Amino acid sequence: MIIDQIITSSKGIAEKGFEADIKSERPIRSIVKAMSWRIVGTIDTMIISWFVTGELVMALSIGSIEVLTKMVLYYGHERIWNLIKWRKH
Repeated sequence: MIIDQIITSSKGIAEKGFEADIKSERPIRSIVKAMSWRIVGTIDTMIISWFVTGELVMALSIGSIEVLTKMVLYYGHERIWNLIKWRKH
């Protein structure tokens, strides 16, 4: 079901061309994607940090710093890739 939606959506964008494709990924979407992914990633980092250090406070500290830096890096990465024409129809 999800794969069908992705394929259908991709075909529609491909038929409209590169301009439609580049407009389909707005900055706000990249921000929301970055935030949701960082929640998952930060929980993972905190769990790993807790196992490695054995200290919950240290794990929370590492996760707090990591969430901010990685969100900014992801947003920039996403916006740069949105500018690259490679493999876009």
